[in-house]
Amino acid sequence: MAITIDYAGKVVLITGATKGVGRGIAGRFADAGANIVVCARNPVDDLPADWQFFSADLRDGDAAFALIDAVVAANHTIDVLVNNAGGAPPVDTATASPRITDRVFQLNLIAAISCSQQANRHMQQQPNGGVIINISSVCAARPSPAAAAYGAAKAGLNNYTKTSGLEWAPKVRVNSVSAGMIRTELAHLYYGDEAGIARVGATIPLGRLASPSEIGDVCVYLASPLASYVTGADLVVDGGGQAPAFLAANT
Repeated sequence: MAITIDYAGKVVLITGATKGVGRGIAGRFADAGANIVVCARNPVDDLPADWQFFSADLRDGDAAFALIDAVVAANHTIDVLVNNAGGAPPVDTATASPRITDRVFQLNLIAAISCSQQANRHMQQQPNGGVIINISSVCAARPSPAAAAYGAAKAGLNNYTKTSGLEWAPKVRVNSVSAGMIRTELAHLYYGDEAGIARVGATIPLGRLASPSEIGDVCVYLASPLASYVTGADLVVDGGGQAPAFLAANT
């Protein structure tokens, strides 16, 4: 039989989706016909006209709850939630201030927990339930120099995914995507100029950094009926990872 992924009539909320990875995820759900809702702290003026925008600082749990309620009030449903809002600046592990650490955890872990809790409350009452996808990172499962709090927060998010995926089934499926290196408008801050980005990409088996839309493709799959038996899982999307350092040293 033919395989199609059609999100016509489905309401998909992607947090932190005015740029970067979130924008790529939103774009791919839009390509599949979904009604797109995005949120961020600050509005932008280049969103497609048919996308809904809500302003929210998701580090505040009450604001996260209010966001979900507002989306449901405006659309009468929430079919898919993608917890994408996150990120952290490079910071020395030994000297990171408590304030920076708190903010990293609030944005990368607590925000997703708060949004998921309130979305689940609504989804459990919907005839078709719902799907929650948490955007995590390979930093959750490996040493993360200059990103220790970020990696720890994402590791917590992966564990939360497994637990909520168990507890909220069968009505709500919860999965995470552990993304590797992605080329966004901020790639130069981490990987340097074009030559630097190319050198970094060459360390990946697939030979390049991912595009935001490729992370979106994975999310479209996970939220679709094609993944109807997938919950509590973490899907690693890293182009094959990186070769062990000893191989390069030996060469």
